Amino acid sequence: MLGGHLRRMREAAGISRADAGWQIRSSESKVSRMELGRVGFKERDVGDLLDLYGLKDPHERDRLIDLSRAANNPGWWSRYGDVMPSWFHNYVGLEVAAKLIRSYEVLFVPGLLQTENYARAVVQLGKSYLPQEEIDQRVALRVTRQQILTRANPVKLWVIIDEAVLRRPIGGRDTMYEQIEHLMKLDRLPNVTLQVMPFSSVGYPGAGGAFSILRFPEGDLPDVVYIEHAASALYLDKIEDLDEYAAIMDALSIAAAPTSETQALLLEAQDRLG
Repeated sequence: MLGGHLRRMREAAGISRADAGWQIRSSESKVSRMELGRVGFKERDVGDLLDLYGLKDPHERDRLIDLSRAANNPGWWSRYGDVMPSWFHNYVGLEVAAKLIRSYEVLFVPGLLQTENYARAVVQLGKSYLPQEEIDQRVALRVTRQQILTRANPVKLWVIIDEAVLRRPIGGRDTMYEQIEHLMKLDRLPNVTLQVMPFSSVGYPGAGGAFSILRFPEGDLPDVVYIEHAASALYLDKIEDLDEYAAIMDALSIAAAPTSETQALLLEAQDRLG
């Protein structure tokens, strides 16, 4: 967020990265890394850049200096660093900063909506060899991420899940029954919208696999499309990619059952479990 602010201010002032680097007694590449958020921030450097860019508003200056301090502090998720792949670190930070997350899922209940038992079953799929302590940490990370749904300024979450997600008995009958009950409860939250893509719908051909679109407070960051793979992830923020995935998500929301039918579909899936 801070890097994006600094880049926009520099460009608005018509100043090159090389000149900005000179201002902070460093190099063009250092400024580039700062703007991309790939390096720590010194308050002195940020202050010097704000002077160079002509920032006069004392309140905005204080806000950006505070942001530089916060940028150097590790997030709560850093304590799970030993069980979290490096490519996922960025996503958790973006998730915390987002104001709106729209997700499409075809295999599992999204992590932000999982019960602890369901999360444990997912973590153990194909990884029964993991030490119990590591499994516990992975589950704790997934559950702790969910605090963004109930914090003072909660994220707005709009999820579309394929009906197959409700039919796949992850963790067994009791775990799945509890998970669907949890979905019914979360669906009643004012900041959570849940839709089901029933088998009776052809869906949307261009959707492909699961993905999420994250939107942030205006001016902080551009939207980001997140696509997770088995051992890596893609972060897309080019306008053409964002437009394409936004159109796909809109089409999916139209093809899915309306939100007024979500509770009935969840109850039906629960009844099917017996």
